[in-house]
Amino acid sequence: MSGSVNKVIIIGNCARDPETRNFANGGKVCNLTVVTNETWRDKQTGERKERAEFHKVAIFNEVIANNAERYLKKGSKVYVEGKLETRKWQDQSGQDRYSTEVTIRPFGGELTFLDPAGGGEDRQDSGRGFADPKHETAYRGQAPADDLDGDDLPF
Repeated sequence: MSGSVNKVIIIGNCARDPETRNFANGGKVCNLTVVTNETWRDKQTGERKERAEFHKVAIFNEVIANNAERYLKKGSKVYVEGKLETRKWQDQSGQDRYSTEVTIRPFGGELTFLDPAGGGEDRQDSGRGFADPKHETAYRGQAPADDLDGDDLPF
């Protein structure tokens, strides 16, 4: 196959506070665990069921990592866009281990904080460094939502 896509989008809550590690070369990684929930109704019993899925997220983009470390905490709602990567490593006994995670690299991926304004600190900051959502929207080349009239919508 000549073309392919590796893109992951997750909307969920931080299962724990972010963990940041600094590397000897000056780089850093911020690790998040984002939990998503799936609910359904059992066809036989009618009982409501729920399952949680925990997603590992590794942020290698320094600006986004700094913002995540500064503003996120356990329970924060986030939008994560990145790619799925599997890395191989050896444990203390020399056994090969594998870890699959969503990665946000310096030129790929996004982290947006979805907590409502007024939830303590200025939590609207996205990974792109904007504190005001209007500026972030303008950056993406779209009109801010409050400037739209119902007659302007294409549907």
